[in-house]
Amino acid sequence: MAEHEHVRVAVIGSGFGGLGAAVRLRREGITDFVVLERAGGVGGTWRDNSYPGCACDVPSHLYSFSFAPNPDWPRSFSGQEHIRAYLERVTDTFGLRPHLRFNAEVKRMTWDAERLRWDIETTGGNWSADVVVSATGPLSEPKLPDVPGLDTFPGKVFHSARWDHDYDLRGKRVAVIGTGASAIQIVPSVQKQVEKLTLFQRTPAWVLPRMDRPIGAAERAVHRALPFTTKLRRGLLWGIRELQVQAFTKHPGELGFVEQLAKRNMARAVKDPALRAKLTPDYHIGCKRILLSSTYYPALAQPNVDVVASGLTEVRGSTLVAADGSEAEVDAIVFSTGFHVTDMPIAERVVGPEGKTLADVWSGGMQALRGASAAGFPNWMTIIGPNTGLGNSSMILMIESQLNYMADYLRQLDVLGGRVALDARPSAVRAWNHRVQERMKRTVWNTGGCTSWYLDASGRNTTIWPGTTAEFRRATRRVDLAEYAVLRAADARPGTGAENTEVAA
Repeated sequence: MAEHEHVRVAVIGSGFGGLGAAVRLRREGITDFVVLERAGGVGGTWRDNSYPGCACDVPSHLYSFSFAPNPDWPRSFSGQEHIRAYLERVTDTFGLRPHLRFNAEVKRMTWDAERLRWDIETTGGNWSADVVVSATGPLSEPKLPDVPGLDTFPGKVFHSARWDHDYDLRGKRVAVIGTGASAIQIVPSVQKQVEKLTLFQRTPAWVLPRMDRPIGAAERAVHRALPFTTKLRRGLLWGIRELQVQAFTKHPGELGFVEQLAKRNMARAVKDPALRAKLTPDYHIGCKRILLSSTYYPALAQPNVDVVASGLTEVRGSTLVAADGSEAEVDAIVFSTGFHVTDMPIAERVVGPEGKTLADVWSGGMQALRGASAAGFPNWMTIIGPNTGLGNSSMILMIESQLNYMADYLRQLDVLGGRVALDARPSAVRAWNHRVQERMKRTVWNTGGCTSWYLDASGRNTTIWPGTTAEFRRATRRVDLAEYAVLRAADARPGTGAENTEVAA
C-alpha cells in the first residue's frame, strides 16, 4: 500500500450518518478523524437524488438532528433542496469542512491484525485508521434490473437517483419503471410536461394523502424566538409515531382503518373502476412502506398516462414489453427501481483479518450486533446497519442512537488503553439477531403478504427494526464489553499479530 495518513477514526460517507458521526466525534473531543466522501459535496442521498418533486415523507422537524434544530423549515415536508441546504449548514456550523476529503471513494478497507488498524485505499489517496465508521447508507447505490435488450434502446436511460437534468422530457414519450417512493413523486412532477407517460407497475403501493403545507413566516419567527416550541413540535411528532409502532409490530390488524383511508384517497381521484383495480394492492397496508402523495393518483387519471399493471421484461429497440405482453413505444426510460439495500456494495470492499470480505460473511444475510458491529471485523462499525430501518418514523432518531453507541465504543477503547480493538463475538451477534428475527415474525412486514425491499434474497427481513425508537435507544446507550473480544497488539503471538483477550461478563 502506498504512503498514507493515519487517523484515529475514518468516517465513510457524508450524508446524515457521516455528518452526524463527525459532529459527535468533535463533541466527544476527538478531532483526529477524516470523512471520506466519494462525491464532490456533502449530502448523501439528498445530494444524489435531485429528480423532479424529490422530497421527504417524514415531517421536517423530525427529519433533522436533535442537536441542530432548524426553526426555518419552509414546509412541513421539506424538499430535497432544503434538506441538502440544511446539511450544508450543519457542516459549517460544526466546523466539519477541515475533516472532509471529497472525491475519495473507498475501493478497499483491509484489517491489519498486527498493527490493529484499518488500511484504506481510496480514489483520492490512502489512509489508515484505528476505527472505521461506515455511513454509506442503504439508499446510496442504485439498483437497475437486468432487462434483456436494454442495450438496444436508442433513447435516454437513467435511474431516478442519477437524474439527467440536461435531458429535456418535454414532449417526449416517457416510461417510469417502478412504483416506490421516488416514482410517486416523479410521475406527477413530469406528467404535465411529457406527451405520454407509461408507468410500469409490478406491484401497486398503498398511498395516503401527504398533508404538506407551507410554514409561514410568523410560525417560523415563533420557533426562532422560542426554541422550546421547535423542541415541542419535534417531540409531538415523535410521540405520535411511537404510538403507531405496535400496529406494525404486534397487531397488524389495527392497520385496517388506515387501509380504508387509503382506498378512499384513491377513489376520490381515480373514477375509472378499471384503473382503480390496477392500483389496488393485494397485500395488507404497511407490508411495504406506506407512501404519501396528494398528486400521484390525480396524475395517473390524466389522459396522457397509461398504467401497465405488470413489470418490464424486455426491450426491443424503442419498444418496451411488459410481462403481460403489452407494449409501449417510448423515447426515455426512468428507472425508479430502488437501491442495493440487503446487499450493500460497501460490504464487498471490507476485508477482515482472514481475507474474507464482509459480503462473504453476510452471504447468508446481513447481521450485526445492535445494528453496528459485525463479527470478525474489529473496530469497524456501521451507521444504519442491519435491522435499524424504520417503517413509520424518522431515521435520524436511529442514527443518533447509533452515534451514542459509537461514542461509548470509543470511550471503552480509551478505558482499555494501549493499542486495542474490539471484535463482536459471534455468539453475541447470533443472540442479538435471533431476538430481532423472533420479534419480526409477527410484524406486518413479515405477515402482510408482500415481497418488499425490506427482505433479502432468502426472504428474511434484515432491514427493519421491529420496535420503537425508544427501545433501540436504550439498547444502544452503552457498549457491553461482554459482547466483544478484546484484541491487544501488546500480547501478539507469533504469526497472529494480536491476542484475543477474554473479558468477563
